[in-house]
Amino acid sequence: MIDEKKLEEIRNCTICEEHLPLGPRPVFDIHPAARIAIISQAPGRIVHESGIAWDDQSGDRLRDWLGVDKDTFYNTPHFAIIPMGFCYPGKGKSGDLPPRKECAPQWHPTLWRMLPQIELKLVIGQYAQKRYLGKSRKRNLTETVRHYEEYLPEFLPLPHPSPINVRWRKKNEWFATDVVPKVTEIVQKIINR
Repeated sequence: MIDEKKLEEIRNCTICEEHLPLGPRPVFDIHPAARIAIISQAPGRIVHESGIAWDDQSGDRLRDWLGVDKDTFYNTPHFAIIPMGFCYPGKGKSGDLPPRKECAPQWHPTLWRMLPQIELKLVIGQYAQKRYLGKSRKRNLTETVRHYEEYLPEFLPLPHPSPINVRWRKKNEWFATDVVPKVTEIVQKIINR
C-alpha cells in the first residue's frame, strides 16, 4: 500500500541540504506493483535537472542491459527506482561524489514497506552492493559482479552503467558477453509474466 503522505515527506526531504551544491531534489520512483527494484548510487547532474531517474546516458545503457525501451521503463509498474542517495551529491575528482549517507537508512525501510511485490533487487555499484550484499560481497565489485549467480534470486549485482566506467567494461569484456544476456533474460522473465 502506497503511503502518499510518506512519499510527499520524502519528496520534500532536506536532511542533507547543506551538503548539496544544487540543493535538494529527491529523485526516486515506486509503484506498489513493481517487481524489480533498481538500487543505485545517486542521481547525476542531468537527472537532478530533469527530475527523471536514469534520464541520461547511464540510463540508456541500463535499459539496454535490461532489454527494455524507455516506454517500458518509465510507463509501466515493473520497476521501482531507489537510489542510495536521492539527491545529486556534487562533483568529485573522478566523477560524482558518493551518495549522501543519510538517505538510505532514513527512507529505504519506508519504501520497502510500500513494495510488497519486489522479486529482484538490482544492486548497481559499490555503494548499493555494500549496503545490500554486506559481507557476502567478494573482494571487489568486479568479483561480485562476476559471481552474480550466487546472489540470485533476490539480488543481481551490476557495475554502474556510467560512461565513466567504459574502461572497466573494456577490461572486463566477459560482462557484456556472459552477464548482460543473463540480466536481460532474468528481467524479461519477470516483466513478461
